[in-house]
Amino acid sequence: MSDFSVDWLTLREPYDARARNRDVLDAVAKSMARFSSLSIVDLACGTGSTLRALADHLPGRQNWKLVDNDLGLLARAADTAHPRAIVTTAAVDLARDLEAALDGAVDLVTTSALLDLVSDRWLERLAVEIAARKLPLYAALTYDGRLTLSPTDVSDAAILAAVGEHQRRDQGFGPALAHAAADRAITWFKTVGYSVVHGFSDWMIEPKDDEMQRAIFESWAGAAREVGHSSKDEISAWLQRRHDAVTRGTSSIRLGHVDLFADPIGLR
Repeated sequence: MSDFSVDWLTLREPYDARARNRDVLDAVAKSMARFSSLSIVDLACGTGSTLRALADHLPGRQNWKLVDNDLGLLARAADTAHPRAIVTTAAVDLARDLEAALDGAVDLVTTSALLDLVSDRWLERLAVEIAARKLPLYAALTYDGRLTLSPTDVSDAAILAAVGEHQRRDQGFGPALAHAAADRAITWFKTVGYSVVHGFSDWMIEPKDDEMQRAIFESWAGAAREVGHSSKDEISAWLQRRHDAVTRGTSSIRLGHVDLFADPIGLR
């Protein structure tokens, strides 16, 4: 489901794992505790990071259907091993065929780092389709717009405004919700009769995390170049100053995310 490279997904996975909200994970585990076996559909699975993060919190035998439209990522995901998990994969275009991904015997739907890429119309469709099947949803690591950079830079505001504009472009699902996605997801699932447990799952990227920082700054610079509000020289100078701070060991990033667990009220 993603244009992200294997290298990027591999780099970010440890930060995702540390960031996942424990209260939300506990809510998922409590809701699923009565099952001796589970059938789980993971939407936009990437390389299988949600399975690796969640499987130990779930009971019994687990049948995971990992869904993505990137065959290369699916091949990596298919190799995910867990002693209680049976893994199958399905190539599905979620923008077009979401319903097909949800059909069959399903006890839990999961996804990570997807909802900020989708449109409000698609998110409504997801909520309606999941509610029609009375399924719970665990959705992790949705970017919510909170960001702290240290040290600050005179060009931060311009670069980050361009990044925000880039994030709101169509990512294959219509105009992306970007930082508004978490609030909209909570609203939609409450609208269709769900209780929602949610909490922050922020990336805490420290001075020692130089590879991750450089990857983020390079990505932001690329987005700013595509948007084109700042000159290439201005963007390059900002990027160099950011890289210099990383090299000095003075740079850190806190990037805000939200995890949520939506469960149908009175039905499960």
